[in-house]
Amino acid sequence: MLELFIKHTEEMKRHIEMLNALFKHATEGIIVVDDHGTIAMVNPTAKDLFGYDDDELVGNKIEILIPIRHARQHVHQRINYMHEPRARGMGNNRDLFARRSDGSEFPVEVSLSPFSTSEGDFVVAFVVDITARKKQENDIKEANIEIQKLNTELEMRVTQRTQELGEALRKLETSQEEVVRALEKERELNDMKSKFVTIASHEFRTPLATILSSASLIGRYVLTEENDKRFKHVQRIKSAVNNLTEILNDFLSIGKLEEGRMQSVPVQLDMPSSCLDLMDEIKGVCKEGQKIEYQHSGGAEAWLDKHLLRNVLINLLSNAIKYSDCHTTIFLRTRVDEKGVHFEIQDQGIGIPESDQPYIFDRFFRAHNAGNAQGTGLGLNIVKKYIDLMQGDISFESITGKGTTFFIFLPNHAEVVA
Repeated sequence: MLELFIKHTEEMKRHIEMLNALFKHATEGIIVVDDHGTIAMVNPTAKDLFGYDDDELVGNKIEILIPIRHARQHVHQRINYMHEPRARGMGNNRDLFARRSDGSEFPVEVSLSPFSTSEGDFVVAFVVDITARKKQENDIKEANIEIQKLNTELEMRVTQRTQELGEALRKLETSQEEVVRALEKERELNDMKSKFVTIASHEFRTPLATILSSASLIGRYVLTEENDKRFKHVQRIKSAVNNLTEILNDFLSIGKLEEGRMQSVPVQLDMPSSCLDLMDEIKGVCKEGQKIEYQHSGGAEAWLDKHLLRNVLINLLSNAIKYSDCHTTIFLRTRVDEKGVHFEIQDQGIGIPESDQPYIFDRFFRAHNAGNAQGTGLGLNIVKKYIDLMQGDISFESITGKGTTFFIFLPNHAEVVA
């Protein structure tokens, strides 16, 4: 009988030690309150969460942790809860905030579980700081607002262009020849519109689906040890938003070029410095193990349009990254000589099939081996128009499966002036 008693006592001791360890080392804040709202026990995580030292909370009312503006209302809610206690979350889809010892507030999630002992009735509250999650939710909301704004601007431009075309058709109806030309133009624009709708719907669907799925999954990761998973989905959302922005920029650039609202304005550039800054900007989109090597020869100074040049190089380097495998090298070479400024962008990617090469600068054209890589077919068309604006020239060499090299020549306007 004594042995059974000793065995039972030791087993009870182990259970108590295990529960005590769980209480002390839990990653959530745990607060035990009696039926009068007095704090009976607090685990170390809760003390750190609210900024209190040992024994500063025990014996105080739970309202010490409630924002002052809600403290009186909380007393009534607490009393009502104790009449019919049950396990549940607090807030009923409302944002909850807690108050630290210094008076600052932070968003929380709280769940309640009542229990009884020989000493009376108690409620244990599990408290989680959701500051990081709230920030992520706000970032997603802001990203969605920006996307909606961009979509609205794009729709307005399409509507404006459609109205302008309608007015042009009415004016061209004065002669049969002009009507024929107008109808041909209309067919061409309808084809472009169809391509636009097809490409835009396809290119927008993938990043928007990524944003939606990641936004839905982020809410499931509430524990501190799940920060890596939350960060992964935030990065996916940022990447998807960047893809949408690039697509919209392509469409807007085409509109500006067609309307003649862009021109080349040369400024003095330090070529190596400008290219190195550009590489720092774009290396964030490189695949695993990819690197960009830069080489320069000749003088450092050149007079070029900084904005147009940046867009040309960003587009060509982005393509090189997109269509090259991981752990490959992309080369950017520049040279300034008495003739002008020379650029080479070389990759080790999939190359351009010989049958596609005559059409590579056409609008909406994509090589047949592009596969599922994202793209609108506008990038190289825009690059060619930018280089024409700068009175330059672009050519390329490509072998399927081995890579592509683009060659660009731009006049150095400082030498022309001299």
